Amino acid sequence: MFKRILLPTDGSDSSKRVIVDCMKLAKQINAEVIGLIALPPYIPYVNEDGELVDSRERLDREWVSYANRCLDDVRAAAKDAGVKCQTFHVIDNNPYEAIVETAGNRRCDLIAMASHGRKGVKGFLLGSETQKVLTHCRIPVLVFR
Repeated sequence: MFKRILLPTDGSDSSKRVIVDCMKLAKQINAEVIGLIALPPYIPYVNEDGELVDSRERLDREWVSYANRCLDDVRAAAKDAGVKCQTFHVIDNNPYEAIVETAGNRRCDLIAMASHGRKGVKGFLLGSETQKVLTHCRIPVLVFR
C-alpha cells in the first residue's frame, strides 16, 4: 500500500494533533514518514523613517529555529512510534506548492495533513493550503480534522 507518507506541519495545534495519528498509521502499514515545513522567504521591509526593520540573517535564524522546533515534534513522535522518519524545511511563498513538489521529489505516495476547519466566508477568503493540495496533487491526500 503506502510506503512513504509526506507529513507537512506548520506548528499549529491542528498540525501537532495530526503528527501522532500519522505515526500510528505509518506504524500499522510499515511506512516511512517525511516531515516537512514550508517557510516564507525573506522579504525586507522599511519603516516610515526609511530604516531597514530587520536583517535577513536574524530572520533566517528565527525561521530555522522555528522550523526545527516544529520538526522536532515530528522526529520525537516517529521515534516513540518506531517509525523511520526524515525531516526537511523548504523556503516557498506558497506552502501548497512546496508540499506537492516535495511529495514528488521524495517519491511519497500519500500526503497526510490537517484541516484547520475554516468554514464559510473566512474559509473561502483565506483559502486553505489543504484544499489547494487536494486540488493540485496527483497522489492521495489523507485529511485529518
